[in-house]
Amino acid sequence: MSTLLIVVALIAVFVIIAAVFLYAGPGRGTGRSGLKRRFGPEYDRVAARHGGDTKAAERELGERLQRHGGLRPNPLSAERREQYVARWAGLQEGFVDSPGQAVVEADRLLARLAEDRGYPAGSRLDDQFDALSVHHARQVEGYRRVHQHATALSTSPSTREDSGAPGGTGVSTEELREVMVGARELFEELITTRPEWGGGRPGRGNAGRNRNFSLRPKGSGA
Repeated sequence: MSTLLIVVALIAVFVIIAAVFLYAGPGRGTGRSGLKRRFGPEYDRVAARHGGDTKAAERELGERLQRHGGLRPNPLSAERREQYVARWAGLQEGFVDSPGQAVVEADRLLARLAEDRGYPAGSRLDDQFDALSVHHARQVEGYRRVHQHATALSTSPSTREDSGAPGGTGVSTEELREVMVGARELFEELITTRPEWGGGRPGRGNAGRNRNFSLRPKGSGA
């Protein structure tokens, strides 16, 4: 084989290797279609916040992937998991008499659970939301809504005096119930997602495969 043919063959091999690296390497999934597919409604929310500027939205989402894409959730012990499940069941039961207080406590519970799973601490809420959006893009909005309502309820005098009457905030009990349902979706994800499923794969980990998952503790008869 001539020297020229050898050189051409080597160049072809290098081109193939480079193409494979570009397709399967760290940059894959960071183009527009990849980001839209990965982040789903979160992509639209960020784009709207940037006034429809999709390039700015994609820069922000790309930066989130760089910062939090490698996060692998910490496992929960069986005992710790049951404690969280029992506490959430208690919130659901207490919602009937004290919907405002239930929303406030659900916000705190999600922040602590996310931190236990290895996400940024609740004291760094923006970072926590960003990290959760990378791994739970379709559920993080429920957490944002419960936090927004919890903040409003916590500063409402009527809510502090009577957590069962969320008056003064302009929010109905039915709306608070919907907020709790949205928050529950992320709770299920964080409780049931195994560490090896948390590497940024979009969608619902184990929670999506087990639609009948109960949030009540074992032995409750539910």
